[in-house]
Amino acid sequence: MNLLDEVLSTLTDAPLEAVWVGAHWTAVVVSRGGRSRCGLASTLRGEGPHGESPVRWAGHLLEHGALELAGLVRSRQPLEASIGLAAVNALLEVDESRCREENALHILEREGRGKRVALVGHFPFIPRLRAAVGELWVLEQHPQPDEFPAERAPEFLPRADVVAITGATLVNHTLEGLLALCRPEAFVLILGPSTPLSPVLFRHGAKALAGTLVTDPPAVLRCVGQGATFQQIEGVRTVVMFQEE
Repeated sequence: MNLLDEVLSTLTDAPLEAVWVGAHWTAVVVSRGGRSRCGLASTLRGEGPHGESPVRWAGHLLEHGALELAGLVRSRQPLEASIGLAAVNALLEVDESRCREENALHILEREGRGKRVALVGHFPFIPRLRAAVGELWVLEQHPQPDEFPAERAPEFLPRADVVAITGATLVNHTLEGLLALCRPEAFVLILGPSTPLSPVLFRHGAKALAGTLVTDPPAVLRCVGQGATFQQIEGVRTVVMFQEE
């Protein structure tokens, strides 16, 4: 069973309340235990012309169960997979006793001091991280100066002591392959609001998960619907879950 199917197998269905696809973030809200629970995922779109690759059931998503929506995470259409991953994160039963509030950057600075660090994905903290670690390789689908194309991951990840991978790689279905490139002894962190806080990821090589818990779904929907970047989204907590020793 692959990673996505393992995560999906841990979920139970719940009624859908809302699906919002914003410019930067997608949010899905479900009802469970008498309260609303919201999950986030990066909004990724295909490379084709505007208007191509329509989302199946668009306009009628709420007529489907949340678990059926979560199954869209398997889709090769990026926007569908974004909706699916947000539904996965809404349905996950997160063990909050294993989570602690800690900044992912602080973890990478601590673990990467004097070491070789590979970062898959572009994050605003890159200049600060580069100054704190021994050597930093940034891999990105659309590389900026001093970054490398994502397809060079097989060259860099096996050499890294610390690897940080954006959770958005679950949307483009590259996470499992990237994890397979990491050395068993490497410290591997999956990070970003798209990251499912699921112990399943530890069985595939992750040592820590830096994700998001939504504390105020209406505030999140308001921000997502108005094109907010993550730094602008209200009603969330950033937390880290570590692999149990």
